[in-house]
Amino acid sequence: MKVAVPKEIKNHEYRVALTPTGARELTGRGHQVSVQAGAGEGAGFTDADFQAAGAQIEADVDTLWRNAELILKVKEPQPDEVARLNPQHTLFTYLHLAAEEPLTRGLMESGATCIAYETITDARGGLPLLAPMSTVAGRMAVQAGAHSLEKAQGGAGVLLPGVPGVAPGKVTVIGGGVVGENAARMALGLGAEVTILDKSLARLEVLDDRYQGRIKTVYSTADALETAARESDMIIGAVLVPGAAAPKLITRRMLADMQPGSVLVDVAIDQGGCFETSKPTTHAAPTYIVDGVVHYCVANMPGAVARTSTQGLTNATLPFVLALADKGWQQALRDDPHFLPGLNVHAGQVTYLAVAEAFGLESIDPASVVAS
Repeated sequence: MKVAVPKEIKNHEYRVALTPTGARELTGRGHQVSVQAGAGEGAGFTDADFQAAGAQIEADVDTLWRNAELILKVKEPQPDEVARLNPQHTLFTYLHLAAEEPLTRGLMESGATCIAYETITDARGGLPLLAPMSTVAGRMAVQAGAHSLEKAQGGAGVLLPGVPGVAPGKVTVIGGGVVGENAARMALGLGAEVTILDKSLARLEVLDDRYQGRIKTVYSTADALETAARESDMIIGAVLVPGAAAPKLITRRMLADMQPGSVLVDVAIDQGGCFETSKPTTHAAPTYIVDGVVHYCVANMPGAVARTSTQGLTNATLPFVLALADKGWQQALRDDPHFLPGLNVHAGQVTYLAVAEAFGLESIDPASVVAS
């Protein structure tokens, strides 16, 4: 299999889709790995590191894409990359299509086979390729939010742990999944007063038992969200509806009740965001202010800690990459019912129902695609 690893071109995206260790696994099985020159530098991996693993370095991006069969990326393809896709390509990356209609239609027009990391499942109902970056994003959310609370950043000037004689800051996390728990854990470690909202009583019971009451758990209702808006110094949006757009849980009206200089960190921004006033930002300009409330909505948070993120991502994706390279995409997806939900677009058709519903498009059953 001819495997290509392009350099990521999204704003301040420093990750790369494959480590030299991962490249060695592929080349050791007889596959040809081509890495764009400089693709790993942002994550601390040199061209020489990839060459030592048996990969070829390709300086010309057009040649890289033109010769590829399997393309490995981290973030969704940007317009220039979509234009390079064609029906011979299998694209394997984070897509988050339910919030990106132009991208969805562009991928359909390309004719390529597009498999999304974030919709692959496991036997426990989890999302194994989303989990490592969710862990990173959850932990970073508190770090970013704490910085945003500083007065110089437009925040209220609140130190999350407080000091002796001064109460700690209040952090509310909406969503008790991987992102939410990691965010809550970090906030707790900093000494903040932490509350998690979730609609799953079973999940709240797990969190209450795990943290022995040190984190407050509250069933998520409209009243609970309004209380969080009034009382929190920081709210972290960690809601996920797999493959679908995130619900808008903090409305524009609620901002009027929030404390001036409080902070919203929207980790769900890849899926359209869970705050009504959210819009994607970049590491170059991560925040903006609406009605006195600081919004942090960076769409590729883990890109800022590229080395850790790249290693964690490759650990999770490598078994699937090897399956694609060894078997081809149809056989790999046919053999693994948990891999199959990763197929989002194929030959001009949407194969993931939530994406099709988001834009009023028709979808086809992915099982029928791999069976043909």
